[in-house]
Amino acid sequence: MALASYRPAPLSVKERQHRRRLLMMTFLTCLVLVMIGSTIHVVMLGRLRLSDMRKLATYDLKEESAHVRAAGEDIMLQMTHEANRAPSVGYTLAEAQRLVSREQFEQLDSMVRIEAGSFLMGTNLERADEQDKPQHKVMLPTFYIDKYLVTNAQYARFVAATQHRPPLNWQDGRIPQGELLLPVTMVSWNDAAAYAAWAGKRLPHETEYEKAGRGTDGRRWPWGDKMDPARLNTYYNVGSASAVTAYPKGASVFGVYDLSGNVAEWTADDLQPYEGSTASWVTFGANAAAGKAAPSLPYKVLRGGSWKGDPFSTSLYHRDYALPDHATDFYGFRCASDVERPVRTQP
Repeated sequence: MALASYRPAPLSVKERQHRRRLLMMTFLTCLVLVMIGSTIHVVMLGRLRLSDMRKLATYDLKEESAHVRAAGEDIMLQMTHEANRAPSVGYTLAEAQRLVSREQFEQLDSMVRIEAGSFLMGTNLERADEQDKPQHKVMLPTFYIDKYLVTNAQYARFVAATQHRPPLNWQDGRIPQGELLLPVTMVSWNDAAAYAAWAGKRLPHETEYEKAGRGTDGRRWPWGDKMDPARLNTYYNVGSASAVTAYPKGASVFGVYDLSGNVAEWTADDLQPYEGSTASWVTFGANAAAGKAAPSLPYKVLRGGSWKGDPFSTSLYHRDYALPDHATDFYGFRCASDVERPVRTQP
């Protein structure tokens, strides 16, 4: 009975304040531990993400400073390119025709037939750029597309036959030594379209480009859905453009080379949002988003990524874009046609 009737003595004001402080300190300690744990978790996720990116990199990141171009260098190259209108020595037509053998020219000029049918274009991937969405089905008639990018050797014939301005990186109108089979670069959309017309062809539409790379199963790269740095020239694994025949294992299911990597390729099309797109800014880039007037020149679509881009920009659904008078050392092109053997309009 004595135990049952026991009641503890009431706490003094000082004791209650002490216990309240202990409780508050315990709560704050737990809160700090939770915050520290969350921070460690985020840091670990970041480290894992960086590790994933390092595995995708195709050169040692310790050598990054040796690969990155100076800010504004491409702009200066373009300014020089646009100012380079003086006639140069260059090649005679006979010299240009002898740069590579007839058999090599026939190989480089070969085209691949893509049969009529539908394919999946674009993507619904959450992290994809807005201009690449949404995924949709497209029906195309039969068309032909160049097996390879247009090379310096092929472009030299065009320059010799038409007296068109040679690319900026040619010295005195001549191709740098050892670069005959590299894709021609430092050419604008206007230059590319002029070459295609001279060759009796045209620039490919981006629908044609994407089908030639993705086939009918909607693959992300020409060989499948997994990035493989050994199959393409991207992310500075070479440090410059490479010969158009260098990556046979990166060819598409149709046998078209370099649809991912090497150089980004001009297409015939203006940049427009896909039907159903929520990216209203796409049509005219940042100007539309800001409510400004459209530029006097529409953006032209480029496809395929390049030797200096990141691996994800080589996804076949990815759309890059530039003004048609822009040129740089990682822009090139190939041609397409509605017929198997186009007729060259000029000698």
